[in-house]
Amino acid sequence: MAHVRSFPPIVGRSPRTLILGSAPGTASLRAQQYYAHPRNAFWGILAGLLGFDARLDYAARTRRLIDADIAVWDVLRSCKRPGSLDSKIEAASVVANDFDTFFARHPTVERVCFNGAAAEALYRRHVVHTLAPTTRPRYMRLPSTSPANASVPVAEKVSLWRVAILADTTA
Repeated sequence: MAHVRSFPPIVGRSPRTLILGSAPGTASLRAQQYYAHPRNAFWGILAGLLGFDARLDYAARTRRLIDADIAVWDVLRSCKRPGSLDSKIEAASVVANDFDTFFARHPTVERVCFNGAAAEALYRRHVVHTLAPTTRPRYMRLPSTSPANASVPVAEKVSLWRVAILADTTA
């Protein structure tokens, strides 16, 4: 069974939104990039919402997120999982990232957007109870951008992600 380790967060000085996945999948681990699977809709959705070309190189795409005050990370620092399905994560192997330190270093985070139900469930199970009482971002679960989440049409994903990501910029 593969031992999966997450990447450092994509984060600038003053993120307002933190997008959380569960743990990197096989394609992401191979590429050492968030959401590297070619059929994952993450980069296409964010590029469309923020007005950049999803075909930019990885460094340029991450820069666009930082410029939009968006951070990206995974709930889990490590776990054991064969393949990429969150349902295959071995529960006893789960180690969460240090969110208390993250939020202390980035007090500008106003909302946490979960990229799917698994990320939210893992966060609520392994993280919420560890946070300082003053940490109170708004939480929003969004439909997973994973190709495994084919039951939600891409247009619906875009619509729901738009509400979450552009909530404060369209006012």
